[in-house]
Order: sequence, then structure tokens, then C-alpha cells
Amino acid sequence: MNDTRNDRELTWDDEIENDTPAFVLLPEGVYPFTVLGFERKRFGGSAKLPPCNQAELEIELCGGDSGRATVKHSLFLHSKTEGLLCAFFTSIGQRERGQRLRMNWAAVTGAKGWCKVIVEDWIDREGKTRQSNRIQAFLPPEQAPVQTAPVQTAPSYVPPAQTAPVQTAPQTTAQTATQTDRPAPTADGTAVSRRDNPEAVSLRWKAGSF
Repeated sequence: MNDTRNDRELTWDDEIENDTPAFVLLPEGVYPFTVLGFERKRFGGSAKLPPCNQAELEIELCGGDSGRATVKHSLFLHSKTEGLLCAFFTSIGQRERGQRLRMNWAAVTGAKGWCKVIVEDWIDREGKTRQSNRIQAFLPPEQAPVQTAPVQTAPSYVPPAQTAPVQTAPQTTAQTATQTDRPAPTADGTAVSRRDNPEAVSLRWKAGSF
């Protein structure tokens, strides 16, 4: 970005590095601005305005995704344009509406505010129609768009998957009886049926089961 405050004559052996910034044309709308600097000049007068002091502002418009544009804007120090001066100093926060103020030009560079921007057609020296941005009005702070921070939502909780407990079928009476009738091992390793167990035979003999 070119800074007119550091303009100077170059020598034949000077080093150069600052390319001309790409031209950006913003759509009409309301944009935040920053004052990059200004130059004190003398206005020679016109049919509408007598000669007076002139402040030529260099202002950067922040267009977000559309880019940044740099425009020139003149403020004329005359009673006929006092309302325009009041609007500018109110926009950058130096005064409130209706307040009497001694203009503090030392605090203008770097000041920020909001303004309404339009697209203006004009004819160049070759007769071609060109377009550029122009500041139509400086807005007071209370008319600045409200910028809200993006709402961040917490990630939703997903409970872990639960597996159903494995249920085993209950044993039937027939299965229990079968297990009871299995041969019981003896001391020598041979299987003897519980029905042929000597104690069981003796009990059945006493009970008259034979």
C-alpha cells in the first residue's frame, strides 16, 4: 500500500519494492474505514464554495471478502460545510452530536469509523467511462452495523453402544435327572451307577423296594 506521508524524490541508486496495489471496486454499502493519513491543502474556490483550507484524507475501506479499497476524501474547512466536518469527527468518536469541539487533527490519522459508500461513474481523459468508490456519508457510532460473534455449538454427546446380556436357557427337569443318573466313579476308577450304590441298595432293601 502506498503511503503518501512518506513520499519523496528517488535517487538514481535507490532501491524499489512497493508495487502498485491492485484496484478494488467495492459494491455500494456500509463499510468500516481507517484513516491512513491526510494532507493539508488550500482550496482555490468554486461557484459553490469560497477559497478555504482543505484536508485531503486517504481512507482505507474494509470490504471483508470483497477486499480493501483506498479512496481520497476532501474535507473543506468552511462554515458552509461545518455539518460535514461534524459528521466526520462524530464518526471517528471525537465528538458527540451537538457537542462543540476544537478539531484535533493530530488524532485523525489511524482513526476508525463507519461510512456509506457508493459507486460513481466518471470519464477519463480518453473518453472512457470508469467507476470508483466514493464516500457519501460518515455515520455516527450508533448507526454502525452490529457485528455479532459466530455462535459455537458444543458437540452432541453420543452414548457408547451397549450390548444386551447373554441369557442362558434354564435347565429342564429331564436334564437334571439325566445328570443325577450318571455313573459315579469308584475308588478303583470304575463307574458305578448311583442306582447300584451299596448304600442306595441297602436303603431300598429296608424300604421294601425289592
